[in-house]
Amino acid sequence: MAEVSAHQLNELRALISGPVFARGDDGLAAEVAAYNVLIEHRPDLVVGAASEADVAAAIHFATSHSLPLAILSTGHGSYVNVTEGLIITTSRLTGEVAIDTEARTATVLAGHRVGDVVSAAAKHGLAPVVGSSTTVSAIGYILGGGVGPLARTYGMSSDWVRSFRVVTAQGDIIPTDATNDPDLFWALRGGKGGFGVVTSMELELVPLESLYGGSMFFDPEHVGPVFTAWLDWTAAVPETLTSSAAIVRFPPLDFIPAPLRGKTVLQLRVAYVGDSADGERLLAPLRGTAPALIDAVGEMAAADIGTIHGDPTDPIPLWEGSVQQLLTHADAGFAAALLGAVGPEVNVPIVAAEVRHIGAATRRDVPEGSAAGGRGSDYSILLAGVPDPSLFETVLPQVMAGVTTQLKPWLSESRLINFQALPASEAARNSWPGDIRARLAHVRSAYDPRGVF
Repeated sequence: MAEVSAHQLNELRALISGPVFARGDDGLAAEVAAYNVLIEHRPDLVVGAASEADVAAAIHFATSHSLPLAILSTGHGSYVNVTEGLIITTSRLTGEVAIDTEARTATVLAGHRVGDVVSAAAKHGLAPVVGSSTTVSAIGYILGGGVGPLARTYGMSSDWVRSFRVVTAQGDIIPTDATNDPDLFWALRGGKGGFGVVTSMELELVPLESLYGGSMFFDPEHVGPVFTAWLDWTAAVPETLTSSAAIVRFPPLDFIPAPLRGKTVLQLRVAYVGDSADGERLLAPLRGTAPALIDAVGEMAAADIGTIHGDPTDPIPLWEGSVQQLLTHADAGFAAALLGAVGPEVNVPIVAAEVRHIGAATRRDVPEGSAAGGRGSDYSILLAGVPDPSLFETVLPQVMAGVTTQLKPWLSESRLINFQALPASEAARNSWPGDIRARLAHVRSAYDPRGVF
């Protein structure tokens, strides 16, 4: 890697309207802080981009000085420490989320989080098709396809993108949509990264002011019967209902609601797009299976969709070996195997084992096609380890290997790219079939022939 002189660093600072940090500068660590507090980025340089022009200038500088280049927005996608080169942070590319009520679209910038888009759209009776967490980067999430609480009804989140603006490896700023640079547009809808820096996107919104949704929690003795009943129930629910069931181990801490404190419970997460009375009727069989510790399912504002799953919002230590895979099928044998592996009677350091019911609209690609993977399954599973760093090196890998062995008959070889903390080549093999991988590689070579990203 080439050395950067003080003179060259001053030249870079003169070109950039946002802050520029060099290794050792105060503020660098805070600028590149990740959601996983165990990740510590220590690059040579950081450019806090405040405009598209800053992004283009930073790319040109990195390529001119043979500096490895990485892009960081909210830090949710940080899986390995960056210890050299230049990081471009895009968190300053925010401002107002512009809503076009007539076209039903939102203009989303690289620094916007999912929650920013949800809040802006809700003021107009509209909603974006997004994920369960409102603190992640909206663009970063959607570049990976995106399967959220409304997935069965509206499909992949990336299906709703109408255009992107991208800064390429050559520093060019180009718009791309279904007719302009269509190959790049195809790749960005689900192909994740390596094509350029996306600085903004136009996202189509759905008319949605409210839905019937929320969570229900069940005591340990009811986890097995309710999970089995939920799995049977999913076979007949309409596309307008998306749900998941998670076996969750709550620690005995004061901030946990008293009914859940120190217990292993089943959490049912429900999002029904339709009349509340119909939602009540659809959910009645599950409510009749066992009494709920907490029943917080009811009519809710679309703006509150982030409360359904209750994903953590503050940075925490994360074990990046967590398992997220699609399932080939989910039957009574799977239910028995999962409960036997991670149920409340088993002492395992797995904080959450969530099975999501997907399929329906996620199986249907957009007419012009997209790179989004994971369209072939009706269920997915997420196994997350307890956030205790003392367990990360040996205990959690051994436990997770044992659990996945027990679940192997139902695990697909396919995964969703947004949940993977694997080397790029392995993640690609898991996320896309061979023909899509080949086309993604072709698009990358066309727009980034030198492998800058």
